Formats: sequence, structure tokens, C-alpha cells
Amino acid sequence: MYDRNDPRSSLLGNAKPAGARVHSSYFGSQLGLFYKEKPHIKDANGDTWISRGQNFVVAYTKGKEGGAFSRDAQPDEYAVIIPDKETSVEITTAEGTTTVPGYSVAFVPPGKSSIRMLTAGSIVRLFTPKSTDLAEAASNADAYRGPHPNVPPFEAWPEPPGGLKLKWYTLDVPDDPSRFGRIYRCTTFMINYLVPRIGPRERDKVSPHHHDDFEQCSLALSGTFTHHLRWPWTTNMNIWREDEHLYCESPSICVIPPPAIHTTTAEGTGVNQLVDIFAPPRFDFSEKPGWVLNENDYPMPHR
Repeated sequence: MYDRNDPRSSLLGNAKPAGARVHSSYFGSQLGLFYKEKPHIKDANGDTWISRGQNFVVAYTKGKEGGAFSRDAQPDEYAVIIPDKETSVEITTAEGTTTVPGYSVAFVPPGKSSIRMLTAGSIVRLFTPKSTDLAEAASNADAYRGPHPNVPPFEAWPEPPGGLKLKWYTLDVPDDPSRFGRIYRCTTFMINYLVPRIGPRERDKVSPHHHDDFEQCSLALSGTFTHHLRWPWTTNMNIWREDEHLYCESPSICVIPPPAIHTTTAEGTGVNQLVDIFAPPRFDFSEKPGWVLNENDYPMPHR
């Protein structure tokens, strides 16, 4: 259910109604409250918090100037979000070193790579669970010892014809009411950097919806939010779950599992910045012309 002025309302022609697929079990939401938890890694490079979903691992870092974050044998492509314009990093891969400015997203190829902080600031790195060291280090690793009941096994999307290389994109893109947010994708992730909301969200313009078979990671970078979740009733009352209204400050993540009906309300009086993360990328967003800003750099799989 989207407001008629919401660009996602155009997706409804291909969407299934809530409850169209009958799920035999449910899996609860997961929170990573980085603003109140102790960092999982604290060293000369900075402070890092790690949390995960079934198909992704989020590493949020408050890096120190000169801090370095290396991957020696990275198995697949990973993503980096640099939220603040004042932050700058160098990313080194087998092809050389590139300076990436703040307010950008970058996609880093497999193999050996490193990120060096040219200034102090925050970065967010996104990995798949193939990065087993980080998956095991997540604060909620125990919740994912077994398979998620409603999420298919992760499958990466096709590589570009020229192979995987470092790519980065500015987030300084004009708003366009015909598309939803600012969306970038690679072989492993889709990042939707939503238009920041100033002040609380109107209570008569929310967007409850559900996903049948993929997770959503809602990353709060500034402001405060309440994530509202409701699980559909089935004929088996043993799997029913209570509604959740999860109040989160920043920085934090909320992992929203399928098929929870969900919507999020901004609560802060200032800038409320939310980023939606999906692994692998979403087909429905990718099929909308012009929604994925780097669609020419990464091909879609055949359905």
C-alpha cells in the first residue's frame, strides 16, 4: 500500500497481495544499535560495529585519520558508503589507488584491497556472508547459524563484460519525483540512498508493504526512526508473531525479514537519513527505467 504520489505505487501491477504466498514459518527482526553498543573492533584505525542479516554483513566504522581497513583475499565484490561530504578515503586495488570523496558509494572488486582514511569520518562497508571472518564477528551471528526459512540462498548478479573493477558514484544527484531515492547496484548489493526527511513523517502518508522472499536492511545514518512490523496470520497460530514498533536512533540497522508487512516513520525534528540495502539487488527496482543510476555498468541476470 503506497500513497498514489509514491513512485513505488507503479510497482503494484507486478506485486503479489500480502499473504499470496503461504509461509510455514517466520523469522524475527534483527537490530544493530551501534549508537548504544560497544564497538566490536576498537584499535588505532577506529571503532567498528558489525551486524548482519541472512545475506549481508554491515560494518559501520568511525575511522581515524590514517586508519586503514584491508581485505587480503576478499571472495566477492563489496560496497562502501561514505555518508559525509567532509570525509575522504583512498581505495587501493590491484589496479592502483583511487581517491574517493565523501558523499559517495563505491564498489570494490574481489581479491586484495584496502581503504585508507584521508580524514577522520564514518564509512559503512557491506559484505556478503562469504566474508566469513566478518559474518562470524557480527554481534548477532548466533541468529544465523541455520538457514533463514524464507530467504533463498544468495546468488550474485552477473559481472560486467570487462570484469570487476573499482567503481564509485557520487550521491550528489538531483531529486527526481519519478524515481524512488538514489539507487546503485553491483553484483552483490543494491543501495537505495533515500531522500533525507526533515522532521517527522506524516502519519497519514505511510507505506506498509511486504516482500515475499528477500530481506531489507534499513540503515539509519542520522535522525531517529520507528520501524513498524506486522506478520500475516496463517492457519497455523503457532507461528504468529506480535506486532513490533522498533524505535532506533542513529547509527543503527534494522533487518526486516520476509514476509513482514513493514513501514518506517522518521521521528527526529532534524535530518532523518535512511538507506535501504538489499542483497542481491532487487529485480523490480532494476526493471524500472532510470531508477538504477548506474544500470549501464552492471548487467541484470536473465529471469
